Amino acid sequence: MSKKNSFRFTPIIIAISVVVGIFIGTFYTKHYAGNRLGIISGSSNKLNDLLRIVDDQYVDTINMRDLVENAMPQVLSELDPHSTYIPAKDLESVNSELEGSFSGIGIQFTIQDDTIHISSVISGGPSEKVGLMAGDRIVTVDDSLFVGDAVSNDKAMRKLKGPKGTEVKVGVKRGGEKELIDFNIIRGDIPQNTVDAAYMMDGDIGYIQINRFGRTTHVEMLNALAQLHHQNFKGLIIDLRGNTGGYMEAATRMVNEFLPAGQLIVYAEGRKYQRMSEFANGTGSFQNLPLVVLTDEGSASASEIFAGAIQDNDRGTVVGRRSFGKGLVQQPIEFRDGSAMRLTIARYHTPSGRCIQRPYNNGKNKEYEMDIYNRYTHGEFFSKDSIKQDQSQKFTTRLGREVYGGGGIMPDIFVPQDTTGLSSYSTEVFNKGLTVQFAFQYTDKNREKLNEYTTEETLLAYLKRHGVMDQFIRFADSKGVKRRNILIQRSYKKLERNVYGNIIYNMLGKEAYIKYFNESDPTIKEAVKVLEAGEAFPKAPQQTEKSDSIAIG
Repeated sequence: MSKKNSFRFTPIIIAISVVVGIFIGTFYTKHYAGNRLGIISGSSNKLNDLLRIVDDQYVDTINMRDLVENAMPQVLSELDPHSTYIPAKDLESVNSELEGSFSGIGIQFTIQDDTIHISSVISGGPSEKVGLMAGDRIVTVDDSLFVGDAVSNDKAMRKLKGPKGTEVKVGVKRGGEKELIDFNIIRGDIPQNTVDAAYMMDGDIGYIQINRFGRTTHVEMLNALAQLHHQNFKGLIIDLRGNTGGYMEAATRMVNEFLPAGQLIVYAEGRKYQRMSEFANGTGSFQNLPLVVLTDEGSASASEIFAGAIQDNDRGTVVGRRSFGKGLVQQPIEFRDGSAMRLTIARYHTPSGRCIQRPYNNGKNKEYEMDIYNRYTHGEFFSKDSIKQDQSQKFTTRLGREVYGGGGIMPDIFVPQDTTGLSSYSTEVFNKGLTVQFAFQYTDKNREKLNEYTTEETLLAYLKRHGVMDQFIRFADSKGVKRRNILIQRSYKKLERNVYGNIIYNMLGKEAYIKYFNESDPTIKEAVKVLEAGEAFPKAPQQTEKSDSIAIG
């Protein structure tokens, strides 16, 4: 080619190079609020060069897609403990937990002896409509045997869940029937409730337990409050123990039901995230209702927004143990291949100004994950004095009460973890999951008789009359936990609560199970005590009076 011709193609070559460069630099783009955000060009060019060179020159053939998939979580883990990557295959299940529904056949199940046992059928769901029943065993799925080592929770979920309107055929073994019964089930939307329980306790105190903050949680809570209002409740316990969080919007809407107009609920800000503040709008229907909020080390994120807003505005009393300490805000960003990431873009602050995110070191997530275990070993679960607050993170509530940032919400009233009745026998039994296994097997064998009892009280009376605990102790012995009478006697009440509780759960559902356990829960008892004493609304700290002293010589 002549020198003249080579000059002629130079602009085309440059143009192609620019286009290719732009394509590579924006391969992983993301979309949020109408904006397209690309990878910053500086360091990404080096990363793209690395991948290209590996693909071109590495000694062995490499699956570049797998390499990138494996690298994505590692890159994000260098930022903070809560920025995460979600592969495309997992995104639907991750999102469904917060969206309030998923498509499936509408059963709850457990796997016993390598077989799917249906423990309950969701009311109004596809399985109930075709006639599946609690106690049925699923043996085949789409005419293929589905028992044995191939069965796991994950594989069962993948088999039974699926797009709305699609069909799955299951073969069921039912007690008393010699042959398998086939059912053709059209998958449908299955609601996932985030309010596990809402009922009236003794007297005029209402109770609501919320397991996470999803898309439907605010509406669910309003329905629960309406139900309790109809029963003339005069005080409320909101149980957020073990609630790992969810949507911040759900938490702010719920807090709004309890705060007067103009009070700050939460604010968030970050390097590229302009400060966003949420205020109560005054439309809440329960602004003067005595309120107690329960937290523990499992209460995180949106739970802490809720508890922090109540505490900092002196709107109610927080009871329990110090919360998890997650004050980072994640933005969901989807990639073209159906995968996504949750990228930390801001920190949220409670109304007093504190950020409750506990300390972390970038790239050292294992240390961060061990924090709860370290709290336990240091005695924090059992003694308030074991908790060391960061004095440089001191803030005050509206009434001037001291609160601290930098490590979760510290409750106004600390209740230690209940260790009553623990022994080496009970610990071994619980660690092996024997109370759950026994309860399921007992329920399965006696379901016809147990169906006669429709309330927690009547079912409990039946269990106590029929020597269930003796059967359990023999069952544990058959599973390798030797009978030790002195230790059993020490742990008897705790073992009994767990065995009876799980049978109640299997027969009557989660709310009855929660109600049964709450009757002996020390944290619940403390919350009830606060409400009954009329002390749910915090008071301003007493000011120490100062007087001038005159020295007489």
